[in-house]
Amino acid sequence: MTRSIIQTDRAPPAIGTYSQAVVCGNTVYLSGQIPLDPRTMTLVNATIDDEIHQVFRNLRAVCEAAGGALCGIVKLNIYLTDLAHFGRVNEIMAEYFPQPYPARAAIGVASLPRGARIEADGILVLG
Repeated sequence: MTRSIIQTDRAPPAIGTYSQAVVCGNTVYLSGQIPLDPRTMTLVNATIDDEIHQVFRNLRAVCEAAGGALCGIVKLNIYLTDLAHFGRVNEIMAEYFPQPYPARAAIGVASLPRGARIEADGILVLG
């Protein structure tokens, strides 16, 4: 099956050996997004809320570049350096995702790139 690479300047460019997203058929595999401002490539981290919002904005931009939307995400993975922020993730996520919500995992990790406190990746289905 043919695969296509998604690249948008509305989300941070890859900072490693990966693509923002890969489309295979009607499935889009979204790479992890940390709370980088795509214009300045600086971390948006004044508060954990700022980080969470920026991650969802970045994911939304990649979804839209692939021809989809956040509501098409069927599996979402959230990585947190402090699981005490889990409640805020739930509250803010509800602002970006309508019900029914995607399947999801929330995983506590020791650290994330650039000192971020949150990262998210997912699988989007188009159409």
